[in-house]
Amino acid sequence: MRKKRRYLTATLPDGYVKTIGPTTDSFTHYWRIVAELGNGKTEVFWGHTRSEADARKKRAAAQDAARTRGWASYAFEIVALVEVPIEDA
Repeated sequence: MRKKRRYLTATLPDGYVKTIGPTTDSFTHYWRIVAELGNGKTEVFWGHTRSEADARKKRAAAQDAARTRGWASYAFEIVALVEVPIEDA
């Protein structure tokens, strides 16, 4: 049986909405790092994972990146993805 194609949507606390798809992958969580650089600029890194545990592992990588790249500060967020069938999107 073929997997059903659908969209996955993440809504972050600041109101930002990220839509992934159409996909048949089993992603469950979306993560985002918003890094403030020393020169006042901002960089955003994001991704999606197949479990919350995998997403949490990115937090340690963010701490290492902050030290290595000299970020003034950063915010790390994880949210669950919500499935939306293609017919509804």
